[in-house]
Amino acid sequence: MKRFAIAASVVAGFAFGSPAMAQTRPPIPIIVKDTTSPYWRTVLAGARKAGQDLGVDVIELGAQSEFDVTGQVDILGKAVASKPSAIVIAPTQFAALGKAIDEAAKTSKIIGIDSTADTKALTSFVATDDVEVGRIAADALAKAITRTYADTEGDVAIISAAAATPDQSATGFKLQVADKYRALNLLPEKIAEAQSATGLNIVKELVEADRDLRGVFVSNVTMADGATQVVYNKSSGDRINYVVFGSDDKLLKSLDDGTIAAVVVRDPFRIGYDGIKTALAASNGEKVPATVDIGANLITKSNMDSARSQELLNPKIQ
Repeated sequence: MKRFAIAASVVAGFAFGSPAMAQTRPPIPIIVKDTTSPYWRTVLAGARKAGQDLGVDVIELGAQSEFDVTGQVDILGKAVASKPSAIVIAPTQFAALGKAIDEAAKTSKIIGIDSTADTKALTSFVATDDVEVGRIAADALAKAITRTYADTEGDVAIISAAAATPDQSATGFKLQVADKYRALNLLPEKIAEAQSATGLNIVKELVEADRDLRGVFVSNVTMADGATQVVYNKSSGDRINYVVFGSDDKLLKSLDDGTIAAVVVRDPFRIGYDGIKTALAASNGEKVPATVDIGANLITKSNMDSARSQELLNPKIQ
């Protein structure tokens, strides 16, 4: 049974297309991947704030699982049927959403957020530059290795989740190591199913085979929860340094106790806010940029209690 959630403001048959409402607050649907996820609830909170600031009736839509591709396609179709001037969407899967977005773009401006799709029909794309995330992570890991070993040498690994498109944060990490840290030996990337146990098993295999492993970049939170359980290299007894793309409560505890060196995080509130802002501008006929980079944020133990870090790590969802 397909499950998807629709905000109370549109329960009555997507009523946001009524003429009276259109005259006052233009309706803009925003479709996220999972309405139950704290991350996506934060994106929706940002969208709501943009609606309040800019006079937009923000229609909050989304499936209840990031794996419900069919549900998201259905939701997009129903949103298009109400004929809004613009729609904001975080495509749940690159290939599967391509044709649906192509069709939707025939009648509405489509603004992609967070992740893209196999389409050229997006009016604009609002997200973090994941290549830059990888570069930031490489700098952070190199700094941690230098602090631990008094040099920036040894083997480093990348662990990422299997996906339909290449992991651009892994690409950025590789580029930065090649550009700046020639003494670091980058091992072949480990790509596997996004499970905690998988991350743990990969690191166990790495340390059993490589006594020179000094650092690991994990680009998936679930895999990082498992990987970071291995603190020391079994072969050499040396400490392993970790940098992770993303965060959860478990990883933040590991950051606080020094098990991991840093996390690099997005700003989901701003993704939602700028998604609505860009959609409104496009619907008004304004020229909008093809991409809007909302930046990435490096958080370490030394700055994790700052106001900005807490805003990112523990957003207030209203």
